[in-house]
Amino acid sequence: MIHAPSLAIGAGIASVAIIGAFLAFDIFNNEAELTIEPTPVIQESGPAKVTAATFMENGSPILGDFNAPITLIEFGDYQCFFCNKFFHETEDDIFKNYVDTGKVKVIFKDFTIIGADSVTAAHAAHCADDQGKFWEYHDTLYDHWTGENNGWASSENLLQFAVDIGLNIDEFSNCMLDSKHTPIIVNSNKDAKDLGLTGTPAFFIIGPDNKVTKIDGAQPYDVFERIFNSELEK
Repeated sequence: MIHAPSLAIGAGIASVAIIGAFLAFDIFNNEAELTIEPTPVIQESGPAKVTAATFMENGSPILGDFNAPITLIEFGDYQCFFCNKFFHETEDDIFKNYVDTGKVKVIFKDFTIIGADSVTAAHAAHCADDQGKFWEYHDTLYDHWTGENNGWASSENLLQFAVDIGLNIDEFSNCMLDSKHTPIIVNSNKDAKDLGLTGTPAFFIIGPDNKVTKIDGAQPYDVFERIFNSELEK
């Protein structure tokens, strides 16, 4: 069964992003661009404030050249139908043409909205990160996707995926049992909500001038290509 939020987001078009009055934005080629504010030292009260940390923290290790001029942030759920669609139909071309060439770096952030297995799968990826294999585990999860809330991301299967990519199983198992990375997942979910997200996947492209373009859903490669090229021309 396809989860309703992921269906709604996956079927959407690249949207005009509106993320609260505390962000300044301009219209550029029919895409909204949002200026990231500096991270405040103290915020004692008031509404949630979107800052650079909202995008850059509580996520995966950076994939690609750390100094790449463009950053692509994906909020995803490993059980999400349209996240899996993006992974298999679009991600490889982005990586080949923009990440491998040093133009774009990528961060994956959790928005675990579909079910309990979404959380355990996300936690397993972070445990793999402890052994330097976040992205290998991330890819393995999507390569084994068979649906939403149907058991493919069970604890037993997550352990087998760890074996398959050569993790130290004792270390991985202890990490899972200790719920070591729960705070990262909780905080990433909070970041998603602060950004007004209601489904997955959702993407934010941060350009060289620190302006942000939001893309809702598993859009085709040419949507990302057009925005990347526009940013690289600045």
